[in-house]
Amino acid sequence: MKIKIYIFLLVAFFFGCTVKSQPPIAKVVPDTTHIHNVELIDNYSWLKDKTREQSDVLDYIKAENEYTLKVMKKTEKLQQSLYQEFIDRIKETEVSVPVKIDNYLYYSKKEEGKQYSIYCRKLIQPDAVEEVYLDINELAEGHKFFSIIERKISPDHNFLAYGVDTSGTEDYTLVIKNLTTGEYLPDKIPLISDISWANDNQTIFYSTTDPAGRTHKIFRHKIGIDQKNDELMFTENDERFWVWLSKTRNKKYIILGIASTTTTELWFLNTDDPDGEFQIIEPRTEGHNYYVLSHEDSFYMITNSDAKNNKLMITPVTKPSHENWREVIKTRFNVLLNAEVFQNHLVLSEREKGIEKLRIVNIKSGDEYYVDFPEPIYTFYTWNSSEYDSSILRFTYESFVTPYVVYDYNMNTKERELLKQQEVLGDYNSDKYLSERIYAKADDGSDIPISLVYKKKLFHKDGNNPLYLTAYGAYGDSSDPYFSSTRLSLLDRGIVYGIAHVRGGKEMGEYWYEQGKMLNKKNTFTDFIACAEFLKQENYAGKLIIDGGSAGGLLVGSVTNMRPDLF
Repeated sequence: MKIKIYIFLLVAFFFGCTVKSQPPIAKVVPDTTHIHNVELIDNYSWLKDKTREQSDVLDYIKAENEYTLKVMKKTEKLQQSLYQEFIDRIKETEVSVPVKIDNYLYYSKKEEGKQYSIYCRKLIQPDAVEEVYLDINELAEGHKFFSIIERKISPDHNFLAYGVDTSGTEDYTLVIKNLTTGEYLPDKIPLISDISWANDNQTIFYSTTDPAGRTHKIFRHKIGIDQKNDELMFTENDERFWVWLSKTRNKKYIILGIASTTTTELWFLNTDDPDGEFQIIEPRTEGHNYYVLSHEDSFYMITNSDAKNNKLMITPVTKPSHENWREVIKTRFNVLLNAEVFQNHLVLSEREKGIEKLRIVNIKSGDEYYVDFPEPIYTFYTWNSSEYDSSILRFTYESFVTPYVVYDYNMNTKERELLKQQEVLGDYNSDKYLSERIYAKADDGSDIPISLVYKKKLFHKDGNNPLYLTAYGAYGDSSDPYFSSTRLSLLDRGIVYGIAHVRGGKEMGEYWYEQGKMLNKKNTFTDFIACAEFLKQENYAGKLIIDGGSAGGLLVGSVTNMRPDLF
């Protein structure tokens, strides 16, 4: 939805939006705080109205909306045309690829004219009947807002636990549905985040949030028992850290994680021991990030200990502390490593020069290879639902020009089975478009990757093509190329679309992230400016429109103040 809104605005500005009007000016109400003896003044903290009820905030938002409508008035016909283009390319009735969990196939579907997903399942047997176990459209009736999280099925498939928010404030309440009777249990727990079932099908572990939205406590809940009797398992008092829960792929352990932006601490509990206590793996050490992967009687560890771009180690479950870890995959300066573990295979993600590669290692024989992908610039992501004891890896592949494709990949035979390809309605032909990777030179000599896509016959590299440039550059998040059917409305009008892979993400490894944060944060902004200048100098771009959301909004605000002449 976000890119659709941006395209409305972008195309309007490119194609004749010239109305001049004064925007509403937010009032200044200084709010002063002191941190480390430094005075910080926020003139607009009054806009932080989580209740959505303060009249001065609502009035200001109304004024902004009215201003937008006035400015965009001359583009109403174009907006209608664009909206119809978006709709015409989307297949509204669609069924997801089924996921096998034990003796069931779970999947979701969307039906034309309905806003939300419908979640279904079937037993894996001849003539099995579809069971709709959760229809969000029915639940959302009568609510202005409706959202769910987690959606965790109990190990015996008889219960569904999930979080629901009807306010838009991201305050979720845990509810539990009996899938045999269709009735909801009386258990309701507010302000939850993560959910994980124990194997007794009666015990749920969950995290809760504090007033700032930080997950800080872990509880144990027994179905049918009043929440006030839930056992508090863990509390994180350091506000730099948050807590979370997950389950290993082999379903053997629940992982309790505590993390900050720089440091991790993990605990584990056997799922067959619902009344047991979590055991620590390795106590937190500032700057040490690690993650655990369960394999038979061992834990594999992805760790950055003496390995900026990570390495893979292994240790017995009975001796999980750091002094017992043994190296399996060495660290490399120019390759960012991540891993998944199956019964017979290691699945390694290796990001090098901004491109992610998929490496398969047979645990018993040591044989290894890289999975081939057909394009030089692409994105893939593996599915957590792939079963631990299977040789089949499920992954999704896409690029700027290739709609997403879901494959089941046989890690023994290297055969891939096409399960689904995103259908783009109309006459879309990927051969009419081209993507490429180019590099801009930063002030300090660093090469900044830029991913571009355009329609071949409309791109002339003469400095006349409008160019839409976006970036994020924060928190180590990489901005990989992805397919968007709505983006075609830009490309089909001769607009080039680009992603600047500026420092602050991890496209080029951990050092890329470190060079774009804290005292190095300015690199994020100067990298973006260098990319914009390069695109103009090399005649890729005429008029430049830039975009960034969340931390990318900080980037856009900074660069427009640093170089208002450029955009």
